[in-house]
Amino acid sequence: MNQKNKNIILFILTLITASALTLSYFLFLKGNTFWHKEKTISVNRGETFNDVVEKFHNAGIIKSKKLFKWAGVIIGYDRKIQIGKYKISSGSSNLSILNTVTDPAKAIRLNVILWEGLSAKHYVSILKNEVGIDSVVFMNELKKISYLKFKDNSVKNIEGFLIPDTYEFYWQQDETEIIKKIVLEFNNLFVDSLQRRMKQMNLTLNELMTMASIVEGETRHHFEKPIIAGVYYNRLKKRMRLEADPTIQYIIDDGPRRLLYEDLKINSPYNTYLNFGLPPGPVNSPSRESILSALYPAKHNYLFFVSNGIKGHTFANTFEEHKKNIRIYRKILAQKKK
Repeated sequence: MNQKNKNIILFILTLITASALTLSYFLFLKGNTFWHKEKTISVNRGETFNDVVEKFHNAGIIKSKKLFKWAGVIIGYDRKIQIGKYKISSGSSNLSILNTVTDPAKAIRLNVILWEGLSAKHYVSILKNEVGIDSVVFMNELKKISYLKFKDNSVKNIEGFLIPDTYEFYWQQDETEIIKKIVLEFNNLFVDSLQRRMKQMNLTLNELMTMASIVEGETRHHFEKPIIAGVYYNRLKKRMRLEADPTIQYIIDDGPRRLLYEDLKINSPYNTYLNFGLPPGPVNSPSRESILSALYPAKHNYLFFVSNGIKGHTFANTFEEHKKNIRIYRKILAQKKK
């Protein structure tokens, strides 16, 4: 081979190499810049690689759909995209973005607060908005009492056993995993000593959690909870209706809100203004403090209580005392309005 042919071959190889390097640069290494320092994007259940490419392009995270798609196909990442929520920094290359959305460890951990005193339907709303759960699947899972470590035939579903706390989840994490994590807090709380105490009080697990939920709905002040629990146990002993507002909040569609007189007439087994005894089940998710208060109520003779308009409630032994306390409370409200 003469020198001229060698030079031609060398030129062609150099051209091919340069073209390959240039293409590789644009496919894998060239940064995708956008206005913000970083953007958060989610990969959802059921989305194909093409769906993800389209979403990323519409969000301004990638510049070229074709180049990003080719990059994914060439390295086989088009079949490895993981469900999750991710943060992508401006200037990230296609390769960097692909490495992020195919690695579950790089998915954002979401801190979700499940507040005390909310019903399961409110928890579903929170988790749907913040974690992207399937609300129907979640509600169906609540019917499975197998999540509870302590077995009690009185429990028909696990509403009320979802311990309020701040939890860490991933975007669209499996609903069963979420429920297991929340109910684990109850399983860890309800140790042998509390089980023995429940049996000493001659309560079923359902009755205990129902009472705890009523206590939770009545006050946010921990110091009052054992006192309020004592009030309701006293009323039960005397065969008085509980007349507990949290049970009405549970059956109205737009609660929690200020209750109206007509709300107290709603025909429901949960309406403790019409029915005697405890309602069929918990009316919200009680805190640990409320559960302990239901197990260890304060001993007293109180049968009534009303807000004191400042911090907490005023308690009374008789209805006459209670009416007097109500008048005082109304005066405080009138003064506040002035």
